[in-house]
Amino acid sequence: MYLVTVLGNLLIILAVSSDSHLHTPMYFFLSNLSFADICFISTTIPKMLVNIQTQSKSITYAGCIAQMYFFMVFGCMDTFLLTVMAYDRFVAICHPLHYIVIMNPWLCGLLVLVSWFTVVSLFYGTGLGVYLSSDASSWRGMIASLMYTVVTPMLNPFIYSLRNRDIKRALQKVLRITLYVQ
Repeated sequence: MYLVTVLGNLLIILAVSSDSHLHTPMYFFLSNLSFADICFISTTIPKMLVNIQTQSKSITYAGCIAQMYFFMVFGCMDTFLLTVMAYDRFVAICHPLHYIVIMNPWLCGLLVLVSWFTVVSLFYGTGLGVYLSSDASSWRGMIASLMYTVVTPMLNPFIYSLRNRDIKRALQKVLRITLYVQ
């Protein structure tokens, strides 16, 4: 599941960056969402896989704090990027004639930057408190953790991209070039 998530999201980033037709605000936000999903799943799953392999359940205090910090940052980044994507679609649907003026490259970059800084400043402290006080040993908690740490980032490329005709065409072009080079 980890490899499917990372490869799926990397393909989305590659498709968006390599196809000039996809250099629009919606796909800019989508590639940022893919990047955040890769980072989100990469904060916990590699350590979990090592722990499973070594039959160890330990983590250093500094490792725990770093893992918590990045987990909160990238998890909340997903939420804010989904909000920005919803705003982008709102402008496209409700103000189609003004869309290009409103959603200019400067605003798109600013929205992503504000999303990153808001996550860091707003959720780090509160997430730290919640994470430290939770009961991580219950089965229900473990299953819920697995759902939002692995399944959601894995499904995001499928939900937001692979049903999209433009992304499918860009991915086919990328895969055709890759196969041709080999």
